[in-house]
Amino acid sequence: MPIWHVYHPENLYSAKDKQQFAAQVTVLYAELAKLPKFYVSVAFHAFSPQDFFVGAEPATTFVRISIDHIARLTSDPERRKKWMDTINERLAPFLRQRGLHWEIHIDETPRDFWTIDGFFPPPTGSPDERRWAEENKPSQPIGG
Repeated sequence: MPIWHVYHPENLYSAKDKQQFAAQVTVLYAELAKLPKFYVSVAFHAFSPQDFFVGAEPATTFVRISIDHIARLTSDPERRKKWMDTINERLAPFLRQRGLHWEIHIDETPRDFWTIDGFFPPPTGSPDERRWAEENKPSQPIGG
């Protein structure tokens, strides 16, 4: 599970933009981290400039992205930097190329504080995790 919270000025993203943004995020995790697609959640939170301030100024061109990682964690600084660089590169059409300012951060939650539909997700790379990815839904783990 990564869950992304994208805080943005109202009317910045159309419904189509949001769908494309969420699709790009899902591709990142499904292809690069080999996660089941249903692990990936993206929530958009529109704000009025008078309700969000950066440096005491109304945020009219600022996007804040808060990400919580659970399924894949790493303490390797090089892998973390590469992941952040990849995120910034893949999201350029929604951020940099629109002339926006943005900030991204990732929190990591221990896997043992995570369930989906009451199931503890299968171990990374296990046959059960691959089955969940193929079926694109959680189910009773077979491997134990």
